[in-house]
Amino acid sequence: MFDNNVFLKDSCRNYCEQGKVAGFELATNITYYRGIPLSMVEYIKVAVDGAEVPNDTIEISVDRIDWFTLKEAETVTTYKWEYGEPLYIRVPGEGLSKGEHKVRLTVATRTAYIPVPLEGIKERTVVIE
Repeated sequence: MFDNNVFLKDSCRNYCEQGKVAGFELATNITYYRGIPLSMVEYIKVAVDGAEVPNDTIEISVDRIDWFTLKEAETVTTYKWEYGEPLYIRVPGEGLSKGEHKVRLTVATRTAYIPVPLEGIKERTVVIE
């Protein structure tokens, strides 16, 4: 139902730290109609070319300044992911090789009054230059 909010177009790219590729990142909008604290992110899954990224490597941020692992985010109540604002997701490591990749993003959030997590899934073909 909320799949169109997941995995913003043209948001997947490698990112650099100290002049070197340090991983890749992408962005998503919330799969709900209002904001939530980061502690209500139930899970995020990233798969590249059919291979699932280990969950313990995924980091998220609402401001691209403060980053939290998914485990750390379980207790983060002071940062709120607002409706219409992207959540940034990054996967530290080698980054994506040049060329075309199929990247699938799954985002699930817990919300008030709904007993099951809301999940959105979107797969895109991305080109890394």
